[in-house]
Amino acid sequence: MPIEKLKREFLEYLEITRGRSVKTIENYDRYLNRCIGFIGARKPEDITEEKIREFRLWLNRQTGTAGTMKRKTQNYYLIALRAFLKFLARKGVKALPPERIELAKVAERSLDLITSQELERLLKAPSGGDLKSLRDRAIVELLFSTGLRVSELCALNSDIDLTRDEFSVRGKGDKVRVVFLSPSAKTALFAYLKARKDMEEPLFVSYGRGGSAGGRLTPRSIELLVKFYATKAGITKKVTPHGLRHSFATDLLENGADLRSVQALLGHANIQTTQVYTHVTDKHLREIHKAFHGKRRHS
Repeated sequence: MPIEKLKREFLEYLEITRGRSVKTIENYDRYLNRCIGFIGARKPEDITEEKIREFRLWLNRQTGTAGTMKRKTQNYYLIALRAFLKFLARKGVKALPPERIELAKVAERSLDLITSQELERLLKAPSGGDLKSLRDRAIVELLFSTGLRVSELCALNSDIDLTRDEFSVRGKGDKVRVVFLSPSAKTALFAYLKARKDMEEPLFVSYGRGGSAGGRLTPRSIELLVKFYATKAGITKKVTPHGLRHSFATDLLENGADLRSVQALLGHANIQTTQVYTHVTDKHLREIHKAFHGKRRHS
């Protein structure tokens, strides 16, 4: 069977059976096209270990504005190819076994976290009583209280029920999870919604000079907004909405939450994604060991 037809079946399988998002399917399509195009594969048997090795070398030598292609990005191509080969094996199509594809070793992510004092200053940075400041205060408080992804925050609508301390959000892969409002996030949201005079559907909209409401805020607008208040709060580190998601997770873990619960609160499909935060718990364990271990021996 031609490889193009099999690839189309694979992408349909991802969409219908696996329920993957349109964005994920577009990415997989792009990665596979580049790989199949480089190899010049017309049928599955054309994808050999030797051809994959050549493709990996080619990827590793690709340069862009940010320098050579990151290992993590190179792995995206290999992950897509491995998933495709796994699909072919499941269909009984003769092809290279997916386990023959090894991913490149990637250095563990290190989190450049802001301190609790810096976080406190950031949350207080939008201090005015005007509508824009009230909106911005609600945004930073909500990001830290819920650990929402910036895309999830932008998609929220103003019909949010503030009589409860929780609401549902639709995350990656259309998965629904519950997030929770802290008292300060709830207060900030209430103040913002009370001050709003417009009838716009989005929860967070842009405001013109005269206070007129524009469209829904974009992830880029939120990134710039967080950056602005971080500078105002005197924070020299790079602060992003995703950084506040990290702060949310580490705050929970430092206060004794378990990794599985944090995984559920963040909406991670895989516990391995959440394990980037074990560095935080490791540090916390070191402090516990220092505080409580071997005290009698020294007394």
